[in-house]
Amino acid sequence: MGKKRVERLMRQHSLVGRVVTVTKRIPGLKQFKAKGENLRRVEPSASQLNQVWVGDVTYLKVKGQWHYLATVMDVYSRRILGWSLGKNRTVDLTLSALKNVLKNRVPKKGMIFHTDRGIEYAAYRYQDELIKHGIRHSVNRPGYCTDNAHMESFFHSLKAELIRGTVFKNEHELRYSLNSYINQFYNHKRLHSGIGYLSPAEFERIAA
Repeated sequence: MGKKRVERLMRQHSLVGRVVTVTKRIPGLKQFKAKGENLRRVEPSASQLNQVWVGDVTYLKVKGQWHYLATVMDVYSRRILGWSLGKNRTVDLTLSALKNVLKNRVPKKGMIFHTDRGIEYAAYRYQDELIKHGIRHSVNRPGYCTDNAHMESFFHSLKAELIRGTVFKNEHELRYSLNSYINQFYNHKRLHSGIGYLSPAEFERIAA
């Protein structure tokens, strides 16, 4: 039966089509969107060290198996303060990266730590660690990954300069390469336009 015939028969019998919007409920979605605030949007930009840190997780592949890299950066100097590599994307991974940083840095009370809304950062154990050190948790707005642009930029540089085109035989080889790239090249040699074309280590030395 053609569309026009259906329309004609409906008109003859005074029938009107009803459009129904199909919706799919996602339990906890409203609560997820409402939980947390992007503090970086309402407070001044970082003007000193240990004022705003950011963290995130990215995917890296070794012989067909995914590995996960969690990192923490000081926004003011662009320095990668700590990182952790593992085969599972869990709170253990992100908490390990944070604890590595806290061994060497003492954040000021009320410092902002910005991440996405992943469960690796929203977990009770992670939140307890932040509260313990007087750190305020800031999160991306739902659907706005650009809210964490500093970490996205770092991951882009990491993959473009180290990961792409390189075949790692095992996790040990990947870990060794990450250590050389982050701790030796990125923090101490790579120049950043956002900090006056200095390396993060040099910028921190001058800022101190």
